[in-house]
Amino acid sequence: MTEAVLDLDAVTKRYPGAEGPVPVLSGVSLRVEAGETLALTGESGSGKSTLLHLAGGLDTADGGTVRLMGQDLAGLSDAARARLRGRHAGLVFQQFNLVPSLDVSANVALQARLSGRHDPALDVRLIGRLGLAGLERRFPEQLSGGQQQRVAIARALAARPDVILADEPTGNLDEATGDAVLDLLLELAAETGAALLMVTHSTRLAARLGRQLRLSRGRLDTDLPA
Repeated sequence: MTEAVLDLDAVTKRYPGAEGPVPVLSGVSLRVEAGETLALTGESGSGKSTLLHLAGGLDTADGGTVRLMGQDLAGLSDAARARLRGRHAGLVFQQFNLVPSLDVSANVALQARLSGRHDPALDVRLIGRLGLAGLERRFPEQLSGGQQQRVAIARALAARPDVILADEPTGNLDEATGDAVLDLLLELAAETGAALLMVTHSTRLAARLGRQLRLSRGRLDTDLPA
């Protein structure tokens, strides 16, 4: 068996509540191989976004182990987790986190430059494929929510990550644009050998990925039928 790009083993996570800690993840185990595409579904509050934050090292688990590219994230400092994430993970979350003082081109290139993987030709390709051509010199405040989301997706893909962690990447897009974005995510993942772990509420989009899993009350169900 090859080494997983992402490996969660018996992971637990709780958050403070008015009447004590509230369990969000209860012993979740998940292995994602290089090149694999996996959709994660589940009702609101089931822990999907929490799982992605743990997988990307943006938060730490209360129990169990999270490994990214074989590295145990619990054993790393915040700075070391950030370096590992920058080199290997492309993040697309519901908060776009674009830099207000940078235009579209600079935002797209930012992560790739930081990771030493900047490819201007890929930037141009991503900007065109995501319908952002002509907007390169605009700043985030001059863009719609859907346009900002597409910039965030381009930024994640531009660094050619080993694993793409995407939380509802088509959530603010119309169906046709959402389909085009997923086409691009799947195409770039296949081209670079990256894995894709995508949270989505759309069973239609989830069915296009290689595996579908469901989180329910903090526990991971077995694979859903294709």
